[in-house]
Amino acid sequence: MPVRIVIVDDHAIVRAGLRQYLAEQVDLQVVGEAASGREALELLRAGGIDVMIMDVSMPGQNGVEALAAVKARAPELPVLILSSYPEAHYATPLMKQGASGYLNKECEPAEIVSAVRTLARGRRYITAAVAELLADQIGGGKTDGPLHEQLSEREFQVFLRLAQGETIGAIAESLSLSVKTVSTYRTRVMEKMQLASNSDLTYYALKTGLIQ
Repeated sequence: MPVRIVIVDDHAIVRAGLRQYLAEQVDLQVVGEAASGREALELLRAGGIDVMIMDVSMPGQNGVEALAAVKARAPELPVLILSSYPEAHYATPLMKQGASGYLNKECEPAEIVSAVRTLARGRRYITAAVAELLADQIGGGKTDGPLHEQLSEREFQVFLRLAQGETIGAIAESLSLSVKTVSTYRTRVMEKMQLASNSDLTYYALKTGLIQ
């Protein structure tokens, strides 16, 4: 039985290209496509998925939150992150949050196939670049890494939303948290990243390519 795959990306041309390439593999089958995290959750309800390929940058809900929602609904489902962002930007927080693999969109198509097959066998797909980042995190290695890597999963979610200009009230409502809790997360983010204002967060996120 072929590995059943769902592709989640807001660009139709990316989904079409992936579908075409994966269709050439006799052991792989694309059974669904989604343009957002919300649509991905709808596909999950239908079931019959072995591996999900997901982009990080999508409208309405960033990849960090979309991954969290998917893993909450289907914790055993392997998710391969396929992103235009370099590994240093998102790989560590997403792997911590439950992603089974992270690939840059500049990789060779054959590597995507290899990653999907690896995930379908119940293993994680770790590239050399991601392995180095994870090793630094576990061993406390480099101290000069990106400041956002020090954030917890929830702090990282709040950080991205603040950097995109959302108010604490809007974030609280969206994440089903109290305003006080979000304010506490904001304080922690500011302390860990050694920044003083939301404008500083936005500048940092733009400079490091976390938002566009």
